[in-house]
Parts: sequence; structure tokens; C-alpha cells
Amino acid sequence: MDKAQDREKRSLRGIVPENHPRRDSILVRERLVEAMEEDVVVPQGLIAQGRGECFDYLIGEQTRDFAKKAIRYAALLLVKARNPVISVNGNVAALVPREVVELSKAIPAKLEVNLFYRDEKRERAIAKVLREAGAQEVLGVGENASETIQELFSERRRVSKEGIFSADVVLVALEDGDRTEALTKMGKKVIAIDLNPLSRTSMKATVTITDNIIRAIPALKNEVINVKKMREEEIMEIVQNYDNKDTLREAMKYISRRLDQLSLDL
Repeated sequence: MDKAQDREKRSLRGIVPENHPRRDSILVRERLVEAMEEDVVVPQGLIAQGRGECFDYLIGEQTRDFAKKAIRYAALLLVKARNPVISVNGNVAALVPREVVELSKAIPAKLEVNLFYRDEKRERAIAKVLREAGAQEVLGVGENASETIQELFSERRRVSKEGIFSADVVLVALEDGDRTEALTKMGKKVIAIDLNPLSRTSMKATVTITDNIIRAIPALKNEVINVKKMREEEIMEIVQNYDNKDTLREAMKYISRRLDQLSLDL
């Protein structure tokens, strides 16, 4: 058992009954709290998780068709990219460390730590989690984050020269509106995983996956594998038929219809 698996096993602690209706959700929260104790997650990350969980309720805690469509196009962009990079923050490292490492290897893509609440201790803690999950290289730690995104003024502006700074496609998981907008202005394609279709991240991204990261990252890895087997005409069809605004509209309309239905079922 690797250290990442051991951390996950310890996070269960046996405190949540197997038949608890919110067991999975509670275990996710427990994992984040443990990651906070290990300097991987900051308290503000717990708030972000709660906000996302609210939107997951609205889509019924399932990967819907609009998300599947975005995942397929995102996989295509990542596979065809010259220098794809997966940006990792504390919540990503806490929730899907092995999954994000597996995705990076399937593409292949670089992994880079990028944080709003940045300090070197936390950078190294996140890099350690990723290495324990199987990563060979983790960018964006310490002096490696030597380049600057000029349009940003938060600590997110600091990026790796060989990573996000020179990337043509960047996957940003969880809400990250300022940086998403800045990266697209630099000419990069940005793939966002964000449960909130109304966020600036969702609106500004090239591709928005409106889904829970716990489901989206494994699904994206599987789709990367599928895309690599596609014929060129199949790839062209995906490219020609994808429109991110339409995908966001589908997500919003789905939430609206579902709320209407739920209100009638009361």
C-alpha cells in the first residue's frame, strides 16, 4: 500500500456508518480536514468545498451529459497539446492525488503546484503528496515558480517557466477565475473543472467541465485513453461540434428543470 492509499484508509477512521446516506460526502470532508492538518489545504479550501458541494446537489451528484461532452473535448485538447500542464492546488492534492497523477501519465502532461495562499512549506507538502501518489516530477515549488503572469497580482501569478508559463493547454481544477481569464488572454486554452456553471472560471474557460472533481478526473483519464484510439474524422467531428457556451447553457437548463421537478415531487 502506498502512502497516498494509507492516507485515504486513515481518513475513514471508522467513524461514519456504512449505511449513512451522506457517507461519501462526509468522508470527503474528513479527508480535507486531515489535509489541512498536514499543511496541504488551507481553511478557505474547506469553504470552497462546501460551495461546490451545494452545486453537486443541484446536478444530482452524477456526471451529466453536458459534463461528458466537455470531458471528451477536454481530453482531445490535452492529447493534442504541445505542452499540456495540470495545475494542482491543495484541494486537488487532498481529494484526487492518485487520480490526477494517473491522468498526467495518460496524457502525458506536467504537474504544477499553483496556489492563491502560497508559501513554500505548503508547496512542498502538496508536492510530497503527489510524489507519494506516483508523480516523478512536480513543478511550481520554491524557486521553480520563477516566471510571472503579468495580469495577476495574487500569488497565483508565480508559475514555472517550463510549466504553466509555456503551456498551450492548462487544466485548472476548482474555481480560479482571475487566473483562468489571464491565461486565456495569454493565448492558452484553459480547461476548468467547476461545479458552479455561473462562476467566472466557468464563463472564461475554453472548456468547462461542470462536475465534481472526484468523478471528473477519472472520467477524463478514461476519455484520454479513448481519444488516442480515435480516427481523425471522429476527432474533427468533436472539434466542430463543441461550443462551451452551449455546454454551460445545458448545465444551467438542467439545474433549472431539475429544481422544477423536485418542487413538484414534494
